[in-house]
Amino acid sequence: MIQNPILPGFNPDPSIIRVGDDYYIATSTFEWFPGVPIYHSRDLQNWRLLTHALTRKSQLDLVGVDGAHGVWAPALSHDESTGRFYLIYTNLVGMNGDCFDLDNYVVTTESITGPWSEPTYLNSSGFDPSLFHDDDGRKWLVNLEWDFRQGYEHPGPIILQEFDEAKGQLVGPRTRIYRGGTDMGCMEAPHLYKRHGYYYLMAAEGGTGYGHAVTVARSKTLEGPYEPDPQNPIITNVADPSFNERGVGDSTKPHHYNPAAELQKSGHGSLVHTQDGTPYIPHLCARPVMPEQRCVLGRETSIQRCVWTDDHWLRLDPGNFPAGTTGNDLRQALLQTPSPDLPEHKFDQPLAQPGRDDFESDSLGVQYQTLRIPFTEDWGSLTRSPGKLSLRGQGSIFCRFRQSLVARRIQAFTCQAQTQLTFEPENYLQSAGLAAFYDINKFYTLRVYHSDTFGGKALCILANDLGQRHEYLDARLDIRDWDQVHLRARIEDGRHLRFSASPDGETWQTVGPVLDATKISDDYGPQCFTGAFFAIHAEDQDRKSKWAEFDYFEYTEG
Repeated sequence: MIQNPILPGFNPDPSIIRVGDDYYIATSTFEWFPGVPIYHSRDLQNWRLLTHALTRKSQLDLVGVDGAHGVWAPALSHDESTGRFYLIYTNLVGMNGDCFDLDNYVVTTESITGPWSEPTYLNSSGFDPSLFHDDDGRKWLVNLEWDFRQGYEHPGPIILQEFDEAKGQLVGPRTRIYRGGTDMGCMEAPHLYKRHGYYYLMAAEGGTGYGHAVTVARSKTLEGPYEPDPQNPIITNVADPSFNERGVGDSTKPHHYNPAAELQKSGHGSLVHTQDGTPYIPHLCARPVMPEQRCVLGRETSIQRCVWTDDHWLRLDPGNFPAGTTGNDLRQALLQTPSPDLPEHKFDQPLAQPGRDDFESDSLGVQYQTLRIPFTEDWGSLTRSPGKLSLRGQGSIFCRFRQSLVARRIQAFTCQAQTQLTFEPENYLQSAGLAAFYDINKFYTLRVYHSDTFGGKALCILANDLGQRHEYLDARLDIRDWDQVHLRARIEDGRHLRFSASPDGETWQTVGPVLDATKISDDYGPQCFTGAFFAIHAEDQDRKSKWAEFDYFEYTEG
């Protein structure tokens, strides 16, 4: 059996392809850089983080974007006739006035590991673009058209337009082909497939929160009309998906939480067939911490085995469920699904990549990401002090432009991060530390800074609670006589966060109170889409010249 989620932690909006015996999934990254991780598997149950597609600022400019903006719903595809890989992605930079200011691009490569090309601009009419390669060699873009007009349903329809690769642009008429297969509202995430003499349009409906679902429609012709599956939705965790919320702008829909479901928020799927033709659908999901109903690990990726019916519709494999299961229960995304008839293939480097990184490589590990800007030698270096990761302080940890922060996903409800820091701040404008970080409005950090009260180096917890800065001054620790400091952040059951510090890595001292880890989550505060990270960071709001040196970074689970 495959154990879900297959991509734990912040990994939403999966787009899957198979090329020969290899399976690849791309997921969203929003404001994090590099953009779009690509995961690799040969058996659909063991995965590794292989690479990232968008590694250059020329491909992805995120400076100044707000949280939950940036890269939305990348779509991975492969042209079998040429062997070329394609990645379509949205870079969303604003949502003010209910106008989604965004641009859609395509990049290509001959090898899945890249390098990927410079981007070709496509359109700006809406998000979740996807490229379909028809068997006549023509290529077609589908995306959601965002209709911001007052009194009109939004999101709007799915639109179709031909992509002329030779010209590097969309050509011909733009056609509205679909307005949804249910009344659940908030349609998005279109993908086109061709099988059994039909064009199949897979979409998400119900919003990317607790009302989420996967729906399907089909047509004998590309332009439609598309006939909705009579049993839509085909995957969901909603107890009763017959609700009518067309035109409802809120996509979180917490009132659709289903206490009987093993997963929540299941939707936004894509389709792949194994070598023997068995269909599988990876999809977005979440596992909230209750009773707060907060998803600390963000939106993750699970997968479900499916079957084709005699009349050529997709269904979840009845083998997923206990005998006698009927009705809506046959649509429920589950924590386990039957494995494909493929040899098990484990990787030397497991997906979560736990363990200690002593920074002995001359390049940053694939598990790390930075905020909005590429990791470059002018602010982050693995060679300035060999065996250490050096960070030159830039903007504050609150900044959405240029800050020096290196992070990795939190992928388990009980886990911890640990590091050793050498840093000598000269004034209160300089600091460095270890953070449990969701975004610039939701984080806790244990930082080394200069205390005028102590007359030198000190430790203090700094938090941002939905824009409210809070320093835990009663829990400050005088470390003037420490040459270096080991920092530890531990999360237990997705709920409790504790910081501790040590001068030698052996004798540890708790710093501050037990903190509420559920606040670094999707569901705390305004709608968000990412997930929690452990991060090391440095800031220098004086001259942007002070370096902090981290001797190691260790991530463990359990």
